[in-house]
Amino acid sequence: MSWAEWEQLKTDAAGNGGTQMRLNKAEPGGSGGKKGDLAVNQTDLSGVRDEASKLNTRLWKEARVAVPTSETAAGNLTTQGFELGGALQHVADRWDMQLKSLMDACGHISSHMDFTKYVHQGDDQYVRSRVSSIATLDQAFDDDNAPKGEKNKADN
Repeated sequence: MSWAEWEQLKTDAAGNGGTQMRLNKAEPGGSGGKKGDLAVNQTDLSGVRDEASKLNTRLWKEARVAVPTSETAAGNLTTQGFELGGALQHVADRWDMQLKSLMDACGHISSHMDFTKYVHQGDDQYVRSRVSSIATLDQAFDDDNAPKGEKNKADN
């Protein structure tokens, strides 16, 4: 990115008026999809989890095969007096270490997506219960409440 592009992005961001908090409702047409709803797309979370799990499985089946083969070749080369054997063993060791690290990361991503899905379901339920009770209270204080002696909308 060039300096001019960076400056233009900063100017554009400043021209948007910054961010403002709205507690009563979501900005129509703003981010978040539905108007006023807190939503977590479980399909996206599941998709990321599934892809991380698939990658982990493929790494286990396909990438790990190179380590024993390389170690055998390194041992044979070393036995035959080739210095290349030690270098190949070093590469095999590094490959194994990096592969394990990558597989651990895939497992971590998969587990984290399960955890995130669980946490957001609880958050959604909590927010929904709090917001719905506030809406019920708002109806009782609304200017459009029922005349004296009649039931308010909130009482129905």
